[in-house]
Amino acid sequence: MKKEGIMLATLGVLLVFSQCKPNQTKEEIVENKPAWELLGYQSLPDYGKHLVTIGGCHDCHTPKKMGPNGPELDMELALSGHPSAMPFPDVDRAAMEKNGYAVTQTLTAWVGPWGVSYASNLTSDPTGIGGWTEEQFFRALREGKFKGSPNGRQILPPMPWQMFQAMRDDEIGAIFAYLQTTKPIDNVVPDALPPSSVGQ
Repeated sequence: MKKEGIMLATLGVLLVFSQCKPNQTKEEIVENKPAWELLGYQSLPDYGKHLVTIGGCHDCHTPKKMGPNGPELDMELALSGHPSAMPFPDVDRAAMEKNGYAVTQTLTAWVGPWGVSYASNLTSDPTGIGGWTEEQFFRALREGKFKGSPNGRQILPPMPWQMFQAMRDDEIGAIFAYLQTTKPIDNVVPDALPPSSVGQ
């Protein structure tokens, strides 16, 4: 009988506690935390760095150098785009534009049916995106506008801005926040060139 009394008392206490509501539900706690924190990142720029890495931004915007196993990222020039001092290689542009496309040895410039395009400087330097607003950055990724200008030309291949349209606002904001913390690298990327057939 004594055991039954203890069990009933324990069940009673559990019943009382089960009726008590915490100050916040799990859903409310999740709603009040930013995505980067819920995902275990230390800050918004830290989350942005992760997205830049897995999103392939270095593939085009970081010049390559030859390493023991072939081309590798030159992290001293991380995200600085096509080197301004590097001229486009002497190739038959008309043939490349007609039959396929070519890239430079740094993998930061391309020739194809659209002409010649160069990877932009994404660093925090004024020659990169250091002077950009977040609105410009959103417009570049959502609308494909060069330098995020409402009246700018479309961003040229191989930049897959159409894919990045699917990113959430917090993801684009995190990438922008990270890029604003990058090492500033003074590098004025050359202007894109129209197809060689233009003006002929």
